[in-house]
Amino acid sequence: MGRGLFLVFEGGDASGKSTQARRVAELRDAHFTFEPGDTPLGVELRRWVLDAATPMSPVTEALLMLADRSHHVRTVIEPTLAEGRSVVSDRYFASTLAYQGYGRGVDLAQLRAATELAIGSCRPDLTILIDLALDVAVERRTFDAQDRFEAADLDFHQRVREGYLAIADSFGDAWFVVDGAKSEEEVAAQIDKRLAALPWSHA
Repeated sequence: MGRGLFLVFEGGDASGKSTQARRVAELRDAHFTFEPGDTPLGVELRRWVLDAATPMSPVTEALLMLADRSHHVRTVIEPTLAEGRSVVSDRYFASTLAYQGYGRGVDLAQLRAATELAIGSCRPDLTILIDLALDVAVERRTFDAQDRFEAADLDFHQRVREGYLAIADSFGDAWFVVDGAKSEEEVAAQIDKRLAALPWSHA
């Protein structure tokens, strides 16, 4: 039995990444997971990191996200892949680089080094970025002042978007960028066409 495929969906608020990630996981009979918060420990970390009422420095925020990721890799992602089942994750390491690095201004070199420690050799076979212009995202999203990230200003979200695009460019063919402004059906069709080229049969 071979190792499962590891597929990650990334994108900003209202991009539709969670919808597409769940759809693909169901279509491919893969294990769907997400960050932060898809473990008992992660639930507690997620509660702290998203609570806008809790004062927190950008570095602390990043370290909490990395703690969740380290635990997630070792208790969910790696064991599932080792069993031969594919994994589809809603967010992974690029979220921390985009949100805490580009968005909050945490040193990117230090974040990358900490990410290496958190994830080890667990790298996605493909990351799909659903990119969405900020004006479209603002029209779509439901504002929640209690959510630390949704409550951030528009400049923050623009930096996050630009960060994602820079990360995607740096990884080349390991990333696939989709225009999230298109209809849900059009986005799904583009994703499925790209996924058809992956060696699902070995999983």
